[in-house]
Amino acid sequence: MSAVVVVAGLGSPYRGDDAVGPMVAAMVAEASLAARDVGPLEDPLDLLGVWDGVDLAVVVDAVRSGALAGTVRVLEVNPDAVVDSSGGPGLTSTHGIGLAGVLRLARAIDRAPRRLVVVAVEGEIFKLGGTMSHAVAAAVPDAVSHVMALIEEVCACA
Repeated sequence: MSAVVVVAGLGSPYRGDDAVGPMVAAMVAEASLAARDVGPLEDPLDLLGVWDGVDLAVVVDAVRSGALAGTVRVLEVNPDAVVDSSGGPGLTSTHGIGLAGVLRLARAIDRAPRRLVVVAVEGEIFKLGGTMSHAVAAAVPDAVSHVMALIEEVCACA
């Protein structure tokens, strides 16, 4: 039995660098038979029902952490960690409910993925109608490579 992998791109294609999540997820889905792209998701709450019990859920999203635009980080979410959804440091989001809150809810109703990894791309332009910055566009291949490597870890068919 092969592993079930979901790649979710959070963000809006109409808000500059926020489009990086859906763009990377779509590119990975084109390149890998093992990854199931769930389409662009603008709200982390949309992950409920999408990642239920999958072996690996990779969430790709633009972030604002203060790093240089285009910086790509891979964050493994410890399945045993207590997830803080208070809005403090951690898995916070510019969306209505943060990823931490959704993960906490998914765990409470036994709908969490077995493994969750966040591929975060530092953005700088998030205004409505804005185009993706050069730094984030240049980081897309790196983000795709990180997601593909994660898939290859769990599935020989990537």
